[in-house]
Amino acid sequence: MQYKKIKPKKIYEEVAETIHNMIRLGQLQPGDKLDSVQQLAANFQVGRSAIREALTALRAMGLIEIRQGEGTYVKAFESEQISFPLSTAILMNPEDTAHLLEVRKILEAGTVFSAAKKRTDIQLQAMEEALEEMRMANGDEELGEKADLEFHLAIAESSQNPLLISLMNHVSGLMGETMKETRRLWLYSKQTTTDRLHDEHYAIYEAIKAQDPEAARHLMLAHIENVEDILYKYIRQSKPNSL
Repeated sequence: MQYKKIKPKKIYEEVAETIHNMIRLGQLQPGDKLDSVQQLAANFQVGRSAIREALTALRAMGLIEIRQGEGTYVKAFESEQISFPLSTAILMNPEDTAHLLEVRKILEAGTVFSAAKKRTDIQLQAMEEALEEMRMANGDEELGEKADLEFHLAIAESSQNPLLISLMNHVSGLMGETMKETRRLWLYSKQTTTDRLHDEHYAIYEAIKAQDPEAARHLMLAHIENVEDILYKYIRQSKPNSL
């Protein structure tokens, strides 16, 4: 058996990863100014060149902006950029998340309505495979998240509408990030189980298979509203003044 060779991380990569995690965890907020290169070098106990490389990498990811003569700042999430680096998803605040869920309601309710009328047997099979992967994930969060997103994208493909498919692909990265957070919260909630999450998706599939557009739309909206409930409950508990 051949094993992939593990390459040690470079110093600047470790610095970039640390700052990335600080942004993801909310320790650094959009609009916050980072310390100077000299101060960051002292804090991390590394050379200034490593700090500069780390900042260059973070800027390429769309997480920070370097303002000439002012300093380096954590970027705010920019909803105007519908096609953006996936990494910027961690900049989303609760209001941005609410906007994304509203987009999902509008987009996916219409997409699933169309899919129920136009789906083919091959596209049904793609949904079935995603559902089976979801069922078999069995605690494997990464596999469950991947299967979840694949199911929603298979529905988009079933609409036979290239514009709808393109729109879904544009927002799929952000959808994946909110799905990841929702599944984590969902799976650790005392009130919900992996079976319920799978059952909601399976009910949508059954409506599509039966070519019942109204039922499919109703079930999709109910599913996204459950996602909202889970996320908003968490936001209210962790950040009472956020919403």
